[in-house]
Amino acid sequence: MNTENSMQIESSIEHKTLKKNDYEIHYFMSGKNNDNLILFLHPAFSDHRAFDLQIDFFSKKYRVITVDLIGHGLSKAHKSKDKIDVSPMHLEEIMRIEGFDKAHLVGVSMGSLIAQYFALTYPKKTKSLTVLGGYDINKENKEVEKAQRSSNLGLIVRALFSMKSFRKKVAEITCFTKKGQALFYETSSHYQRKSFLVMQGLQNVIKDRKISKHKYSILLLTGEFDIDLAKRMAKEWNSEIDNSNYLTIKDAGHCANMDMPNEFNKIVEEFIKGSNKN
Repeated sequence: MNTENSMQIESSIEHKTLKKNDYEIHYFMSGKNNDNLILFLHPAFSDHRAFDLQIDFFSKKYRVITVDLIGHGLSKAHKSKDKIDVSPMHLEEIMRIEGFDKAHLVGVSMGSLIAQYFALTYPKKTKSLTVLGGYDINKENKEVEKAQRSSNLGLIVRALFSMKSFRKKVAEITCFTKKGQALFYETSSHYQRKSFLVMQGLQNVIKDRKISKHKYSILLLTGEFDIDLAKRMAKEWNSEIDNSNYLTIKDAGHCANMDMPNEFNKIVEEFIKGSNKN
């Protein structure tokens, strides 16, 4: 870990692997040996290091697991046909192996979509859901789809010519501060061109669905300098569901946990403490 941000980690971290038929999912455990588990799920193109600035803070009171989702970080898909939509099954299996029945889910951007998909698939295993820079996966949104298609096409073209240029551009898009951009750039260092195929699984994650009311609390967060569409979608989502709250993190971009980690950590901890009382 070479950035100024990531060098601050003091907690002991155990690196583990979930072995599948033709690939491995890498995950990392730290913190208290108690039944209060937080699962942190990273953005697209990034890996578990996206939460380097959360580890020490949350490890003091909680059991913390960060994961390299399939196709990201050390979790290479290799020749497997599995896509990103298998991630909830991976997470549930990791929880069973480690002896946890429930988890607080904290997802950023793509990680927030996977966190929702886990909660949809395993509602009884979900204590709470924190969504940063995400939107509701249970209804298709043409405006979001159009914006993402345009953005992703430009990024893929850039990646064809230079992965270094691709990583730099993604870091600039997702983070507002220079420190945040440096951290994101580092966390994308293992992402490969062929991993774009894994992302096709999001087509199974985002669908129009009729869902029953959830019993867990939801915290919706956006960075002050995220795009207007992201902030508007989060506000609309918050107005449509029960047991939720929406907050904006000042002086932060899309990945506010990297831009303003102290503020993010305090907000999420307060939310999780409240969820534990329910």
